[in-house]
Amino acid sequence: MQTGYTGVKNMNESIGWIGGGRVARILLSGWKEAGMTLENIVVSDPDGMALDRIIQDYPGVSVIKDGDAVAAGQDLVFLAIPPAAAETVLPAIKPVLKPGTIVISTIPGLSVDQTSRMLGGFDRIVRIIPNAPSMIGSGYTPVFFPPSFLRQDSEPVEYLMESISHIIDVQEEHLEAYAVISAMGPACLWFQLYELVAIAESMGISRELASDAVCKMAEGAVQMMTWSTLSPSQMMDLVPVHPLAEDEAAIREIYWKRLPDLHKRLKD
Repeated sequence: MQTGYTGVKNMNESIGWIGGGRVARILLSGWKEAGMTLENIVVSDPDGMALDRIIQDYPGVSVIKDGDAVAAGQDLVFLAIPPAAAETVLPAIKPVLKPGTIVISTIPGLSVDQTSRMLGGFDRIVRIIPNAPSMIGSGYTPVFFPPSFLRQDSEPVEYLMESISHIIDVQEEHLEAYAVISAMGPACLWFQLYELVAIAESMGISRELASDAVCKMAEGAVQMMTWSTLSPSQMMDLVPVHPLAEDEAAIREIYWKRLPDLHKRLKD
């Protein structure tokens, strides 16, 4: 489990981002906090406001409105665009990709083969599923390297992502499942944890102490899942009162209704 930054050396490779939204901000924040120099990074986006935010938050990063061709001309090129935009964006950048470039796609639902076809047969493509805690060096990043990738080719990608997250090699067919459970997972938990903080405040505990208690509780609960040999039912039995017992079945039903459906839509 990664618990903080150890600092990273500066990369020799230049980095291009096509798409300056959430995913770009998550990884840029992580690299910034990890001590990485950001001067060799260029971000392209059609949204001027998104680029203004990049300029404000990440000094040293270059931004270009509608500058996909410039971003695609770098050594490592991150694709952080909606799936619907791929059919327009990818054919447009294929002429400027260098033979040695590595394309790193964060686009769910778009396979390496599909991406390669849109890029005119370019095949140095990696897929990753980032998640928000990478902003503080505690991310979890499933990565798919195609079988054709040589070990030395994967090292720049591994280095970048390991500096801010735990990475795991996975089969491509499982990436959309990870998108649901690891990328979207925090959204399933954070609102509940923040409600616990708010309820504690309503009972007279300061927000600072309430936040600390909830965070430590959640951290311990996750460690129990990781390290304990107890079964789920045995762990649940350690808590004498289950405040949501009457609603647990309904909550489980919501999870099973929403998340498999999201997975199906991503796969389709």
